[in-house]
This record gives sequence, structure tokens and C-alpha cells, in this order.
Amino acid sequence: MKIESVATTPFDDQRPGTSGLRKKVKVFATPRYLENFVQSIFDNLPDRKGKRLAIGGDGRYHNRTAIQTIIRMAAANGFKEILVGRGGILSTPAMSCVIRERNCFGGIILSASHNPGGPDGDFGIKYNGENGGPAPEKLTEAVYASSKVIPEYRIADLPEIPLDADGEHTFDDVTIRVIDPVADYAALMERLFDFDAVRALFASGFRMRFDAMHAVTGPYAREILEGRLGAPAGTVINGEPKEDFGGHHPDPNLAHAKELVEELFRDDGPDFGAASDGDGDRNMILGRNFFVTPSDSLAVLAANARLIPAFKEGIAGVARSMPTSQAADRVAKKLGLESFETPTGWKFFGNLLDAGRVTLCGEESFGTSANHVREKDGLWAVLFWLNLLAERRESVADIVRAHWREYGRNYYSRHDYEEVDSEAAKGVMEYLRGQLERLSGQPLAGREVSYADDFAYHDPIDGSVSTNQGIRIGFEDGSRIVFRLSGTGTRGATLRIYIESFEADPERQDHDPQEALAELIELADQLGEVKKRTRRDGPTVIT
Repeated sequence: MKIESVATTPFDDQRPGTSGLRKKVKVFATPRYLENFVQSIFDNLPDRKGKRLAIGGDGRYHNRTAIQTIIRMAAANGFKEILVGRGGILSTPAMSCVIRERNCFGGIILSASHNPGGPDGDFGIKYNGENGGPAPEKLTEAVYASSKVIPEYRIADLPEIPLDADGEHTFDDVTIRVIDPVADYAALMERLFDFDAVRALFASGFRMRFDAMHAVTGPYAREILEGRLGAPAGTVINGEPKEDFGGHHPDPNLAHAKELVEELFRDDGPDFGAASDGDGDRNMILGRNFFVTPSDSLAVLAANARLIPAFKEGIAGVARSMPTSQAADRVAKKLGLESFETPTGWKFFGNLLDAGRVTLCGEESFGTSANHVREKDGLWAVLFWLNLLAERRESVADIVRAHWREYGRNYYSRHDYEEVDSEAAKGVMEYLRGQLERLSGQPLAGREVSYADDFAYHDPIDGSVSTNQGIRIGFEDGSRIVFRLSGTGTRGATLRIYIESFEADPERQDHDPQEALAELIELADQLGEVKKRTRRDGPTVIT
């Protein structure tokens, strides 16, 4: 096996975001671009030699080409065993599972998550460590620093590895194994949940629809839902992964999963609906004529965790990202559990999970998971809900409304301004920062401001500090407005505004969130001069 050191020059735009490096496909296809970033990762893994590396992705355009390059570079950089998901496929949670189950040193995930695919779409890459979770900020910053000065990359002269059949390929002392991408993950799910109870639920005539959105979860959902749990054929729709996700936006929300939403919002629709995203780490939960917000979903799962075999002894605590509603905090307080508020980005949950301080985690951006992996896990959340429905034998709507009666309802909505001019979006945030000192104690829209800050997180495990994580304006009655720039886009900027208000009275818990939050929504626009500065009449997406 011949190994070559190839001279290169740095690119200046390879700083990873909250979920790795994301750019347009055409950028990643630029000569040396992928190679530079991968070598920068390997250069910051000094103990890599002789270890096992996993590689896989969501099947989007450029996935297979990138995998072949990374295999050759991994071999040249001292890895002795390389595991690759068949077809180049490994969902993000399945990658975490494989790393943990097979004692890998780490893994490289090729995905831009819920972003569009295809030749003109997006591509992404990130590194996950030996705990199965995303690389911490310390490592991603080191990778970025290396990318700015990289002089060369190393690559082996290997033939193209056939990815469409399980098998083993050995070259000198390096072995590449193509593995079943579903097997390890499906076996883990069967250990966590009561599959017998869910099979009985389906046998009783319970009807479900799962939209895989032509993304990575299709094979996983078909194997588990239709294969192992006995759901009727056709339960999984859009189940064939496609390089361009069928021309659609693989984001499981009310705007982009329209086919599923329309079916569930018919009077004769299925009992339960769910969807997952491009790389399988997000979920949307629907009942008949009922949408469950991700924030409410986390709170309901935490409140009902003891009904699930994996959590029959209880849970240690709950963590949520800062923009996620405070609904889970109320559950934790009532049950005497620890609760944590972290920045957006699943990597911030890793220390808490590894230390045993929390069991369940969630983000308002349709991400929920637990301590079984170190990533958010879309299909896991769906199986949790199925197990819960099998145990309680109530509708999704009845379960959520009963939860509101017991814990109160956190009315909640997210308004996204997508592909906004970057300078305009930054201008909104700077304008808000300039007002923070004077806002505390002020009356706004009939509410008194109790705090106004730019959120900073002090990690209770390793003592690290993460600043500038989003602007919070909190009111004495528990309401909040949060402003944050997203790090998941590849063009312009995405400004997210989160609006929340608590309602304890059961007689006032069944209003439309946009109506219940109307005053705060208007206040948010005024505080940030959002429409004026972005030159938009309104948000691109409301969830």
C-alpha cells in the first residue's frame, strides 16, 4: 500500500459550526477542500494509530465519493480497521451506536442533516469521538486552527471499495469492513423498548404513518416498524434514500412534511404519525389532528419514562437546549430531578450524559434522545412514543392534554427567518445587545422583564465556558423571548426567534399558539426591529 504526502494550501472558511462543517456540494468538490479538513481532523487525534474508525452518512449527493477519499486518508493516517456502512449509509444515531457497540476510536459522519441535497444542495462532515458524541468545542477549534496552516495531507493508493455488499477488504495491515448499517441500531432498540407491547398495539388495529422523507431512516424504519414490530407494509412512506431526498427539504416539520401532516389532519387519518430528517437524528410527532411540539414531547417523555423498560428504575435528570421551552424543567422540579439548560448543539449534553447527571435530552429543533447514544435520535423518539401509546392506550392528544392539566402548558413557537443577509441578521443581534442593560425591570407588553442577557453556559462537569449563545429576555410570569443565529445553514444567515408563555389554567390551554403568543410575537419584532432590518414581511417558517 503506497502512501503519498500531497502538498496543499489552506482554505480560510473551514471553521466547524454546531454540527460540523457544512457547505455547498460544489465547495466540498473543490480540489483539496475535503482532504484539507479531514487531515486537520486526523492531525488533532494523536492516539489514532492502530485504532478503529467508523465512516458513514445520510446518502446525500457526494456521499460515496467523499467516503472513498476518507477511507484512503484514514488508511494513510494509521487507522488499522475502518468500518463503513453498506451503501455509505449510517444514520447519525446509528453511527453513535456503532462507535459505542464496536469500541471505535471515533467516527466521521457525512451529512448536512435537514438541509437540501443534490448537486446544487448542501454537504457536511463532522467527527464523533469514542463516546459516540460530537467532538467538543476544544477539538473543533483545534481542527479549525490546523486547517488555516495545513501544509500537506496523507492519502493511500487504494482501489475503490465496493460499498453495496457487506464484506472485508484487506490491504497490507489495514482492513476495511463494509457492515450492515441497521443491525447494531435495531438490536439496541429492541433492548430498550417493549417490542411485544408495541406489536400488540399494531395487532389491535392501531394505524401509523412514518415519513422517512427519502432520507437515511427509510431502511431503519422498515426493518424495525414493518419488519420487527409488525406494522403493515406501507406504514413507512418515502422510505427509499435518495441523493437529493426526492427533490424535497428533508426537515421533519409542519412546512416540509406536508404529505404526512395532511394525512394526519384528516378525521379518518392514522392514529399516529412521525417523521425523521436527512441523517435520522430529528423527529416530528403527530397524533390525529394534533401536533406535538418537540419541547412538549421531551416533557411528556420525561414524565412517563418509568413506563419504558429502559427507564423503569427512573431517570437521573433532564437537559434541554436554552431555546427549548421550559416544559421539561417543570417535570424535573415536580419529580425531584436535576435539570440543565445548555447551549444549542448536542455536544453540550455529552458531559452531562457521560457523568450520569441526566438521562433524557432534547432540543426544540426536533431533537430528542437519551443516554443510549450520544446523539439525538429520531427513530428512538418515535419508538418511545409507540411504547408509551401501547402502555397507556390513549390517543396522542389525550396524553398531551393530560400532561398540560398536571404540569401546565408552555405555549411555544419558533419563527425562522432563513437566508437573511448575514450583516442584517448580525445587526438585529447587535441592536438587541445594545438594549440588554436597560431592559431588566422594565414593563413590556404588560409584563415586567426579570432578566435580559446574552446566554453563557458554564459546564458543571469540565468547567468550560461557552458565551454568546443567544439573547434571552425573560419576564416575571415565566414568559420568554429568545433570539439566536443558527449555525446550520450554508447561505446567508438564519435568524431564529423563540416565543414562550406559561398557562396554568386548564380552561385556557387549548388555544392556537400563534394567537396565545400574539402580543409577545409583536414585541419580539419591535425589540429587534426584525422586519425592518431583515427587509422581510414575516418569518420563512413557523413551528
